[in-house]
Amino acid sequence: MRRALILLTVLIVLLPAAASAVTPDYRKTDTGTVYESETLRYSIEVGNLNGTKVYVTRIWMLDPGRQIRKATAGWKHHLAKAEDIAKKIPEAALAVNGSGYVSPLYPDIPEDYPGESADYYFTPLGSVTVTDGEVLRCLDGVPYYGLTLEADGLHLYNGADPAEVLARDPIQTWSFYERCPLIVDGVSALDREWDFALRKAARTVIARLPDDSYVILTVTSVHGLPLTDCTDFLLAEFHPVWAYNLDGGPSTGLIRRKHGKRVQKLVYGSKQKVFDIMAFTELADE
Repeated sequence: MRRALILLTVLIVLLPAAASAVTPDYRKTDTGTVYESETLRYSIEVGNLNGTKVYVTRIWMLDPGRQIRKATAGWKHHLAKAEDIAKKIPEAALAVNGSGYVSPLYPDIPEDYPGESADYYFTPLGSVTVTDGEVLRCLDGVPYYGLTLEADGLHLYNGADPAEVLARDPIQTWSFYERCPLIVDGVSALDREWDFALRKAARTVIARLPDDSYVILTVTSVHGLPLTDCTDFLLAEFHPVWAYNLDGGPSTGLIRRKHGKRVQKLVYGSKQKVFDIMAFTELADE
């Protein structure tokens, strides 16, 4: 009798965890594009995740700190299409949309940002903005949520002091909403009650794996997916160190250049204008 009671107690404790566990429904439909060189390899796999078409891009670089690049539209004016911004880096073999940006209508300026809203129109979200080593924004006392490119590759910051971020000498930054860090230190950090996370939409999510390679999940607008599904899929399939949701929705873009070719082509995107991109190149000869 006592043993039965113990087993019943264990089942009651484990039941909520079992009920919350989600097994993503994913199947690969096409291998897609493969790019291979001595310093850069990527593959773009086409698949179906929970009823929506997705692209799963695996990326390996010899020296990520020097092979990940950023290109931007003009500061405070003249946003551009992702594929047009990518042309600023013709050597890029792969590129995706980057930071979320502030428009006169949407998204709103966070309440803890100083200054007037007009100060931030057509600039990226985030309390720290660095482009090619130049600090364009640093808001003291406003925590930073986003990615940096440092000497050894991409890093995720989840509510860090801007001084802490700049102390690492970032070369580039990309930022979106405060709650966009989805996985931190190998576990989910997603607020599953956040309305934006539960909305079905096109997405661009990048994750860093334990071997310092990267995976990008591009969710198309065919039905779209909530961030809960994206997070569960990445945890189940790749066990990443971290994952971050870059700007998505109409701004989602995936651009690639085949090995040995000069022309970049849009694999997926709605041609919405964006603020910046994240690009991946071969290691330049020195």
